[in-house]
Amino acid sequence: MTAHPAAARTPQQDRSRATRQRLLAAAVDCLAEVGWNGATVSVVAERAGVSRGAAQHHFPTREDLFTAAVEHVTAERLAAVRAHADELPAAGPDRTVAVVDMIVRLYTGPLFRAALHLWVAAATDEPLRARIVALEGRVGREAHRAAVEFLDADESRPGVRETVQATLDMARGLGLADLLSDDSARRSGVIRQWAGLLEGTLRPVRP
Repeated sequence: MTAHPAAARTPQQDRSRATRQRLLAAAVDCLAEVGWNGATVSVVAERAGVSRGAAQHHFPTREDLFTAAVEHVTAERLAAVRAHADELPAAGPDRTVAVVDMIVRLYTGPLFRAALHLWVAAATDEPLRARIVALEGRVGREAHRAAVEFLDADESRPGVRETVQATLDMARGLGLADLLSDDSARRSGVIRQWAGLLEGTLRPVRP
């Protein structure tokens, strides 16, 4: 009997999907380690264990590859955070500290380094800049939604939306401070202090 065409295509589709996943992960790692100038399509393909032709089949241009990689890995990180949201403490100061710490961890490590290299390259590369501005808009909106959700923040209250956004901006700044040296000791104190200020905005004590 002849196999059904859809069933026959499944292994090939699985291999194609696996190749794409390897390329995306390798692109972020390479970008974080060697920067925009060093992270060529050939370097990424070699690290992913595929041919350059296979890489270009999935991602015709270098810009396609790296913007897709950062967006994909960011989405994976946010999904992982959401998956553990039920482990957070109940609403209150402890939860706020935990959420701020969680947000800061999104902006440290290889993914942030990779994104930073893209931002720097985009500053002088107009076609890439258009892509990164759009990407950052999508990522920023999703990160803000996640922060509001985890903090149980009521953005109809004066100052709450701005303070939640300031939390994301602060986390990005802490990520920058951690690039050249281990900033974890100072960072933990900043997180606790900021969480206290944030909690006061989210749930002010009534006189």
